[in-house]
Amino acid sequence: MRSASQNAELALLLEVCGTPKPGNVDRSRDLDDLLFEHFLAGAVGSQRGLRMAESGEPIGRSFERSVEGMAEQGGGNTQFGALLLLVALVKASDDGVSRSAVESVVEDTTVADAKGFYRAFEHVDVFVSEPPDELEALDVRRGDDAIPALETRGLTLLDVMDRSVPGDDVAREWVTGFKRSFDAANRLAEATGPIADRAATVFLSVLADRPDTLVAGRHGDSVATEVTERAAVLVESGSVEANRDAVESFSDELVSRGVNPGTTADLTAAGLFIALENELIEL
Repeated sequence: MRSASQNAELALLLEVCGTPKPGNVDRSRDLDDLLFEHFLAGAVGSQRGLRMAESGEPIGRSFERSVEGMAEQGGGNTQFGALLLLVALVKASDDGVSRSAVESVVEDTTVADAKGFYRAFEHVDVFVSEPPDELEALDVRRGDDAIPALETRGLTLLDVMDRSVPGDDVAREWVTGFKRSFDAANRLAEATGPIADRAATVFLSVLADRPDTLVAGRHGDSVATEVTERAAVLVESGSVEANRDAVESFSDELVSRGVNPGTTADLTAAGLFIALENELIEL
C-alpha cells in the first residue's frame, strides 16, 4: 500500500504524463527551456518534503524542503503551486483525505509556517504578479527579506494565502476548502481509460471552468478568458480522446504563443492525489 507522500509524488508524475494538456509540458511536449524530464526529476526531488508533511512536520518547513528538492534539476520551477496544495493535503491525510481535515490543517498554520513559505522562494524563481502598494513589504519575491514584515503583522500561512486570493487560484484553494481539487478528484473517478488520459481530460475540464490565474497574470485577463472559452467548446465536444485532433491543435497553438495554464496543472495534480488517496481511482 502506498503512503500519502508516495501518492503525492505519483500524482505529480501522472499529471505531467497526461497528454495533450493545452500549453503545458506533457509526455509529448516540451517548452524551450522546460522539459518533460525536468518535471519527472522535480516530482522525485520533492519526496523528502512530502515525507516530512506526512510524518507531522510543520507545513512551512515541509513545503520549503519539497521546493528545495524539486528545484534540484535544470529547468527551474516545475511544481511549486502543486506542492503548495499537496503538502497541506498530505499532512491532512489519514487513510484518506477530507475537506474538513485539510481545512483544519490550514487553519492551524502559524507565522513560522509563513516564514517557510517565503523561504521557499529563495530556491526557485516563481512568477508572481505585482502586489498592491499596501502589501509591497510582504511581496513573496522578497523571500527572507519579507520575514520581518510577517513577524510584525503576525501573519500565519493561511493569512498570507487569504491576501493572495484575488490573483492566485492556488491560494484560493486554501481558503475555500480545496473545493476545485476535490471536484477534480470526482471527475477523475467518473472518467474512463488509463489514468494519464483521464488526467488530460480533467485538466481540460478544469481549464474550461475558470480562467487560469497564471495565464491572467502573465498575459492579461482577456487572454485567460479566451483560453477558458475555447477549452469549454472542446469539453462540450467530448473527452480528449474523442476529440484528440482538435485538442492537440489547441495545445500546440498555446505552446507557440507561450501561454501556459500552470494553475490548472496544479489543481489537476491535487485532484489526482485526492483520487489516489481516497481510492477513487486504482493503479
